[in-house]
Amino acid sequence: MKRYRLAIVEQSAVIAEGLRSMLRGDGEFEVVFADTELRTLSERFSVVEPDVVLVNSQIAGTLSQNIRSTYPEMQHTALAALATTVRDDELMRQFDSVINIFDSRPQIIRKLHAAIEQSQTNPYSDSHDLSERERDVLILVAKGMSNKEIAERLNISIHTVMSHRKNITHKTGIKSVAGLTVYALLNNLVDQNDMTL
Repeated sequence: MKRYRLAIVEQSAVIAEGLRSMLRGDGEFEVVFADTELRTLSERFSVVEPDVVLVNSQIAGTLSQNIRSTYPEMQHTALAALATTVRDDELMRQFDSVINIFDSRPQIIRKLHAAIEQSQTNPYSDSHDLSERERDVLILVAKGMSNKEIAERLNISIHTVMSHRKNITHKTGIKSVAGLTVYALLNNLVDQNDMTL
C-alpha cells in the first residue's frame, strides 16, 4: 500500500492535532508537516515533499493570488481545502478536493484520495494556453452542448468534461457560457455560421 505524505496548514492547533490523530492509525497518510503558514511550508517544501497539502480555506483567502501562483513549488502537488466556514466558490476552485470540518474520518480519507487523483489526472497548469482537449470542449460548449452531450461526443466521462471546463474557466477567467462563446468566436475556434440559435 502506498503511503502518502500530508502537509497540514491550519491556524488552530486543536484542528491540526485532531487531523493528525485521526490519520495516525490509518497507515495510508503520514503527516510530515503541520504549521500555521503556507510560507513556512514553502520554505521547507523540498525537504518535506508532500503528496498532498491540506490548507484551511481562510488562509488561502488571505492570498492575493491562488496558492499555486503564489507558491510555484506546489504546482504539481494535490491541494485540499479544509472548509471551516462558508467560502467563495471562486476561492475553492483552486483546490482538488474540499474537506468539511464536520467530515468523518472515512470521508476525510476519501477526499484526500480524490485530491491526489484529481491532481494526477488533471494537473494544474499556470499556462493560459488551452490544451487540445480543452479547445474541443470549449468548441462544443460554444455550440450549446450540455456536459452530457459533450461527454458522449468526445467519448469521455462527464466528470472529465467538468474538469476540462474548470480548467478552461481558470485559464480564460471567463465563467459564463455566453462569455466562453464570445471567446471561442474571437479566437476563431468556431464560426458564427456553426452556432445554434
